Amino acid sequence: MGEKRVLCVGLVCLDIISVVERYPAEDSDTRCLSQRWQRGGNASNTCTVLALLGAPCAFMGSLAPGHAAEFILSDFHRCNVDVSHLVRQSQGEMPCAICLVNCHNGSRTVTLYDINLPDVTAADFEQVNLSQYKWIHWEGRNASEQVKMIQRVEAYNRTCPPSDRVTTSVEVEKTRPEIYQLFGYGDVVFVSKDVAKARGFYSAAEAVKGLRRYLKPGATLVCAWAEEGADAMGPDGVLVHSDAFSPEVVVDTLGAGDTFNAAVILALSRGRPLAEAITYGCQVAGRKCGVHGYDGIV
Repeated sequence: MGEKRVLCVGLVCLDIISVVERYPAEDSDTRCLSQRWQRGGNASNTCTVLALLGAPCAFMGSLAPGHAAEFILSDFHRCNVDVSHLVRQSQGEMPCAICLVNCHNGSRTVTLYDINLPDVTAADFEQVNLSQYKWIHWEGRNASEQVKMIQRVEAYNRTCPPSDRVTTSVEVEKTRPEIYQLFGYGDVVFVSKDVAKARGFYSAAEAVKGLRRYLKPGATLVCAWAEEGADAMGPDGVLVHSDAFSPEVVVDTLGAGDTFNAAVILALSRGRPLAEAITYGCQVAGRKCGVHGYDGIV
């Protein structure tokens, strides 16, 4: 039957990316060096990287009608990402992110229009055949509904032998208090630098040690900190660290965090130790920062 799949639940949007010589001044008129459309969204990007790294994967999220949706569907198919769990919404608009990438330092500045497209619900998630998956990852969004989804997986796991259980992970990226309830769910919790700083921590190691108490027993906490690498702590309570692997020239950091998450998920899902997994995550994220988009990471 082959390897079971990884399912990512969250946002897909249209990214319109302009590469610029420098970040423009307000009320200025500047030509960009290049421009492209790209399928974006955290969970969507994580699927892209998983597929590029050779992992069978699927995406679950909402899709609005219109031309952008057709571009997004075509790109999912190009990347060999299963979209059978896409929920086509009858109302709302396709989320769109306008992204400025500075070609000299790779910084990305993003404005996201994402206000009226409903997220997938626990009722939608009932249609997922859990036996097809070995890992399900949630990008923290409508957390109350996502908690119900995770609880369904937990109930399913109680009926399965250990070899058939589904591992769960959550990403707590945005500094919205409603999302913080996800700290208590998931076998693996990814916390962002922004959330860690909002909670009063100023390094990945501090964040992992300080936030671990909010996790369920036996869970793993992972925190990436850009050019300072990443730290993590598993059930054994041992702090592990990886340095960053910066490319010779940083050209595009858009999606680097999603790339890191994907590589860590892949490594852990294939039984690699936590220290190896975060090192692999930093290596792949470093390669991503040295190329535009994702196709050049492998």
